[in-house]
Amino acid sequence: MEAVTFGVLGPVTAERAGAGLALKGPRHRAVLARLILARRRVVPLDRLVQDLWDEPPPRAVGAVRTFVGDLRRALEPDRPPRTPARLLVTEGPGYALRAAPDAVDAWRFEAAVAEADRLPAAQAPDRIRAALGQWRGPAYAGFAEEAWARGERSRLTELRLRAVERRAEFLLDLGREAEAVPDLDAHLTEHPWREEAWRLLAVALYRTGRQADALAVLRRARDLLAGHLGVDPGPRLRHLEARVLAQDPDLDPPGEPVEAAARLWARATEAYDRTVAAGAHARLESTVGLLRGLAVTGGGGLRAAREQRVAAIAAAEETGDAELTARVIGAYDVPANWTRGDDPEAARRIVAAAERTLAALPDDLTADAARCRLLATVALESRGVRSPRGPRAAHEAERIARRLDDPALLAFALNGTFMQSCTTAGLARRRDAVGAELLALSARHGLVNHLVLGHLIRLQARPALADLTTADEHAAALDRLAERHERPLVNVFTAWYRALRHAVSGSPYDRTEAAYRSAAARLEGAGMPGLERGLLPLALLGLRLSRGRPADVDPRADWGPYRPWAEPFALLADGRAAEARTALRSLTQPPPDLLYEALCCAEAALALDLGDRAALERTYDRLLPASGEIAGAGSGLLTFGPVDTWLAAIRRALGP
Repeated sequence: MEAVTFGVLGPVTAERAGAGLALKGPRHRAVLARLILARRRVVPLDRLVQDLWDEPPPRAVGAVRTFVGDLRRALEPDRPPRTPARLLVTEGPGYALRAAPDAVDAWRFEAAVAEADRLPAAQAPDRIRAALGQWRGPAYAGFAEEAWARGERSRLTELRLRAVERRAEFLLDLGREAEAVPDLDAHLTEHPWREEAWRLLAVALYRTGRQADALAVLRRARDLLAGHLGVDPGPRLRHLEARVLAQDPDLDPPGEPVEAAARLWARATEAYDRTVAAGAHARLESTVGLLRGLAVTGGGGLRAAREQRVAAIAAAEETGDAELTARVIGAYDVPANWTRGDDPEAARRIVAAAERTLAALPDDLTADAARCRLLATVALESRGVRSPRGPRAAHEAERIARRLDDPALLAFALNGTFMQSCTTAGLARRRDAVGAELLALSARHGLVNHLVLGHLIRLQARPALADLTTADEHAAALDRLAERHERPLVNVFTAWYRALRHAVSGSPYDRTEAAYRSAAARLEGAGMPGLERGLLPLALLGLRLSRGRPADVDPRADWGPYRPWAEPFALLADGRAAEARTALRSLTQPPPDLLYEALCCAEAALALDLGDRAALERTYDRLLPASGEIAGAGSGLLTFGPVDTWLAAIRRALGP
């Protein structure tokens, strides 16, 4: 059954699958609102009575229990009689609403506003606008006079007003002043005492060339604050008028360097078009250089780079020039740290082209550098594919790069070595060593992209080895590099690491789940389907199993490539043990990627539930090399708990 969601940013509501639930009378809604306001904590029965009535009637306690019973029937209509409620629960002296962290619009709003400050600046305004769109009216509408609601209503209202102003700040920082003006105008019409909003509106008007309007706004603010509220404007507002009159250069938009860069780009591309012939081979090589820069921007840039890369390789092959084709294929040395591809079909085409080009290269030392790049490409694009070719290509590329003593070539080859380092469980130390070498190499030779990659690899490896202190250091370094070098995708991985950290360090379940969901939201539009699909439900499955909870698999969720490991849990929960056993026995060995141990643990959990000896022996043998590690944590994203815990459980089940 679909989860129930609740709304308090306006009239108090409860919905399932978009349909409103009948909540009966106003006191039923008051009980629900009071429990939502408690944020999953218990509200004692006598507190509910005091909050619902100024002078409680003689049977007030019984009335509250009736309201709770009615609410339970509305929220969980299919709950069998005399079974405990799962959502509106009785606990100790009162009641609690155990809503999921994202089930209440006010909680989602707060999380989104907080998240906006951690996003790249260009993404923040849209995130805040989407969050503000959840408001349907005053918070806890209908309970404005209730003392228990007053503080929370004020807090949420202030948060909303500040969010409007924060969005305007982001727009001004991005040089999008014209977009900020209409929202600030409307905001001040309803809330004319907001000094910061007046200041932002005046700056936005000034930067759009409307100096007179900016001065008029400042004078209107002064008259309104002094004449109607009896207060003088604060110092920031007072000084702004003098700065506008003086046309202070510090008020100019921060976007001028951006405009200069845009003009430079336009002039350079015009010169290139004039001087380089349309059919010149140099254009293909230049295109790949552009695609490398485009890929690290993430989102649409990464998707476009993937698509255009295949087209560039096809165009190079059409020339019949193997050395040109080798340069076009090998120039795309964009670092990669996720061992499952985003576009398997494109990857197969790239590997096939690289293999054809390898066969066509001259068999002499002059082609070794090109051969190394092609082999590294084969290793990278064969990620997650169980075949001996990928590891062999990685080994050969690394051997050539070391012999040639070319730092950039070795960094590219080491990336291929990393991609082929998940063939069995227990290889986190090997990956950590690759990351450490990449860091040292990149720092010595100024290879920024591979410096980021080295930190990312070690961010993944150290949690598997239960070394969160070192992982924290790499996460902090990555956040600094991401800001300095405009690498938005990096923050996706550090956000997931921090969610994993909650899981590994034993943070409360609800807090950990909320961190996972927040991290998953960053994947939307990031352009990494190979990472995104199925990741959140798998992370939550690992969290539940590692905490000793039932698997509680939702078969309707997007499990992506992990569905074969999820469906047997759903079958078992549905009482279809024979079908679950058949599904378990049909599971193939997990792919050689960073989630190998996690999927082995999922299989072990199924085998333990079903008492399947063959599956237990198989998963034991697969997990044993990772003894001492944290299962799945080598992904830097999620965990199924200590490998030794799973090994011990399997040994007990197998007996002496």
